[in-house]
Amino acid sequence: MSELVGLYALWYREFKVFLREKSRILASIVNPLIWLVAYGGGLGAAISFGEVGYQAFIFPGVIMLTTLFTSIFFGLYIVLDKRLDFFKEVLIAPLSRMTIFVGKMLGGCTDAMLQALILICLGPFFGITYTPYSLGVLVIFILFIAAGTTSLGLTIGSQLNSFEGFGLIQSFVILPLFFLSGALYPLNNLPDWLFIITRINPLTYIVDGMRGALLGNPTFPLYVDLGVAVVFVLVLIAAGSIAFKKMKS
Repeated sequence: MSELVGLYALWYREFKVFLREKSRILASIVNPLIWLVAYGGGLGAAISFGEVGYQAFIFPGVIMLTTLFTSIFFGLYIVLDKRLDFFKEVLIAPLSRMTIFVGKMLGGCTDAMLQALILICLGPFFGITYTPYSLGVLVIFILFIAAGTTSLGLTIGSQLNSFEGFGLIQSFVILPLFFLSGALYPLNNLPDWLFIITRINPLTYIVDGMRGALLGNPTFPLYVDLGVAVVFVLVLIAAGSIAFKKMKS
């Protein structure tokens, strides 16, 4: 079995699983709409940012949240595959651990990108106007966060054997990354402690890059947002590759 054939087989398996699970596709539409309609609409009645409504302001953050949840929880499927002994068969296949990791990571990225694209199509209903430039930049940042957080989820899943252990990830990883990224509030006039944390959080720069492309007036230059996003992805891909190499079959 060539590495490319194995890589394609791993990606295709994850893609088919996603298409068969209609509940995941439905959740990718319903959950973001709850945030945009209930949360964004409620606060939007009292908050606005110049000509930008609050729903439009949090739209990039909701895209990030959707991608973040989908990507990082992809690692849960590693735990499930371990329980079913499917993953053991994958590990003893004549494929390098790097190929296995990349195949899984690409599968998770595809799932996350498809869910994000569904949400992008709903953007005009919340005051978002696309241009070829803004849409291109938006997709690039979504790809960065999908690749990075899928790698993070796979890294964590490769080290765990229980669903309960992975469930703690929501409290200790996902929610802090999301709420401390400026996804729901502007980055100016923050308390000192929150100012420092948001600048350390790499997702801050991804949200800022998406918001700058869609709405203008970013906090950081585009090259800074892209630079941090690239480092974020490379570090997590490297971590995932090392975790898969050390994982026992």
